[in-house]
Formats: sequence, C-alpha cells, structure tokens
Amino acid sequence: MRIAVCLALFTLTTAMNDDDFAFAADDLPPPNYDEAKVPAYTLPDPLKCADGKQVDDDKAWRAKRRPELLELYRTEMFGRAPTKPAELSFEVENVDPKALGGLATRKEVVILVAPDAPPIRMVLYVPNAAKKPVPVFLGMNFDGNHTIDADPGITLVDAWTWDPKTKTESLVKADPAKRGASASRWQLPLVLGRGYAVATFPRSDVEPDYAEGWKHGLRGYYLAKSGRKDFKPDDWGCIAAWAWATSRAIDYLETDPDIEERQIAVHGHSRLGKTSLWTGATDGRARIVISNNSGEGGAAIARRKIGETTVVLNTRFPHWFCGNFKKYSEREADLPFDAHELVALSAPRPVYVASATLDTWADPRGEFLAALHAGPVYGLFGKAGVGVTDMPPAESPVGDFVAYHLRTGKHDITEYDWMQYLAFADRHFGKKK
Repeated sequence: MRIAVCLALFTLTTAMNDDDFAFAADDLPPPNYDEAKVPAYTLPDPLKCADGKQVDDDKAWRAKRRPELLELYRTEMFGRAPTKPAELSFEVENVDPKALGGLATRKEVVILVAPDAPPIRMVLYVPNAAKKPVPVFLGMNFDGNHTIDADPGITLVDAWTWDPKTKTESLVKADPAKRGASASRWQLPLVLGRGYAVATFPRSDVEPDYAEGWKHGLRGYYLAKSGRKDFKPDDWGCIAAWAWATSRAIDYLETDPDIEERQIAVHGHSRLGKTSLWTGATDGRARIVISNNSGEGGAAIARRKIGETTVVLNTRFPHWFCGNFKKYSEREADLPFDAHELVALSAPRPVYVASATLDTWADPRGEFLAALHAGPVYGLFGKAGVGVTDMPPAESPVGDFVAYHLRTGKHDITEYDWMQYLAFADRHFGKKK
C-alpha cells in the first residue's frame, strides 16, 4: 500500500533565505510558495520492499527494508563514502581548563584520516560544573570554529572560499573580527550550563562549499588516491563527505573520557541539517538526530515542489549530491524515496525536525509531513511519532521519538530552538535538569 497525501491549505509569509539572495539572478524559474499549486502526489511506502512484500516488524525492517533504502540513497542521492580509514588519528592540543570564564574546558582536536590528508580541526567544550562523562551536541559550523564564540583562544584557520561575483576561488585568512559572529546559533552558555558538551568543526575543513571545492577537501584527496580524475555517478557528494567527517568526529568522541559515548546528539542547520539526517541514517552512534530548517534534500518532502526543489539543488549546488541525483531534476515523482524515509532511517533513535514560519524556502509543511510519515517505521519498534496529524501552530512542539516544532521567524537557529533540543535530549538521555 502507498501513502496517499491529501493537501491542505497552509499559508506562510514568503521570505527568501540566504540561498535565494545569493542566487536571485540565476536562470531558474521562480519558486512556488503557493500551497494550491502543490501537485498531487503519492509518497513511497517506507514499509513496502522492492519485491512488493510488506514489512510488519522491526526485524524485517532492519534485515531487509532498511538496507534497501540505504542502498537506494547511496546510489541515487548521497553517493558512496569510504569505510573508516585505517590510518585515522587524533591530536589534542590547545587545552584550556578555564575557557569561557571558567565555564568549560576547551580542547582543540585535529582529526587526521591519513597523515597526508587535509586535517579536520574540531573544537570541544566540556562543562566544568557537570559530572563526567557528559552528553554532547555535535555539529558542523559554517564559517570557522572562531565564529561560534568570541573565545580568543580558538585557533584561527584559513579557508578556501568562492567569490560568485568574480567567479574565482582563494584561500582567505580567518578574520579575528568575526570571532563570535555566529554565537547566537550556538548558545554555548545555555547548552554548557545544562550540562552538555559542544563539539564542532568547519564545513570547509572537509570540503569548501562550492562546485570546485572538492579539489581542496577530502573528496579530492580520496579521488587522487584512487588514481581517477573524475567521480563515478554514485561516488559521494559533498554532503556525504560532511556526514562521513561527522562520523570521524564521533570516532574521537568515543575515546574522550569526558564524553558519554552513548549520548551523542548530532545536529545541523540548513544544508548542515541535511547532513545531520544522512549522518543519522549511516551512523547508529548518533543517538539523537536534529534537523533544523533542512528543507529539500533534508526533511522536506521533495514531491511537494515548494521553495527549494531538486532542480535548484542540482543547478545551484551540483556538488552536494552524487551524479545520479541529477537525473531527478524536475522529476521528483520519479524519486524512489522521499524525505519521510530519510527521517525513518534513524529509527528507533529519536529525531527532531524543526521549521520556521518565514522559511518558506525550506517548506515547513513538507518538513512536518516527513516527520509525520516516518511514524509507521517508528511504530514497528513500539515508539511514538509526532502524535498529531495536523501541523501544529508556531511555538507548539509535538512528538515523542519523532518530534517537530514550527518557530516564528526566519531561516535560522535560535535560543528557542535550542531550548526544545535540550528538553528533547534531557528526556531521551534520561538527564535531570
């Protein structure tokens, strides 16, 4: 049986996010934000196997259907990443036991997948007042470790960037004036004060986020090692590389005595929310998975064709997904999966999906529907999903093992979002406030 979806009218104020502004002059057709123009569609049934047999228990899901879906996603969307590298190593440096005015111990960890590979530089804050080991929130940052807090002890690292005006790339020195520029998105005092560690590394350490950025990142490194000059149609895309690097960060966190390795929450905002969902699908050590405003290619139902669409992804961000994904541009109905199944691949682990009222580019209703329709998979494990069938109003979180909220405001991650994620983690990690 396939899941028929009835479309209901849901009106949001249309607002452009960063991606819209950056590419407002491209040749793509104007995005649709009108719920009345959403095409009729039918979602793939996550419990129906390729041979037509229906999954009716968690054993069949684990043994048959889940591997099928993972293979489909690897082949048709995210691509295939390498296995855990045999030469993986870690170097802990720049330790400050009195960072942030004594609130935390700061460690900088250099993750090396091989001695000659580009290093991944992770910063880890461990709350001093909490009993060790502590749970941790792990996620990438957009513009460098130094942007998450004004802490002057964070090492400044240069990064490759792309200038869309001149269409040139350059290695840009980190700007000390940008220390703490994204602090509102990280809420370190709040998170650390609740007894959670925070770990993060820059996306550019893994792969700079533009079409040719792979030449300076881990995909380029592994391509050179393979002796090939071009990627195969099912080779990993940038988002899979970011997710793979997140797993390497988990490899380190498992070795740190200050961290409770069974309580790692992986989170991400926007394109990094797409990354967190794929990390959750591919790495069971991500015990909680959080998608904040991840949109198309993440938690939004692709078949709805609202805001960010498949052709937009493949045109503006051709490096994000594998070559095979290009054939689905403007052909969302032909996708062999949809976002509810990406969410469901983390089952039975808890997943939180969050949207914002002004972030129509990311299709909040589509994100809610993905969370809702992941529910049957969680039901196989006796776990409750979002618990409602109608999209909740703003600032009204819903759900249990699959949770959802719609926040008033724009494409961002805010203190309100963090308050919900902390409560979610407290509940599922059995942590007292």
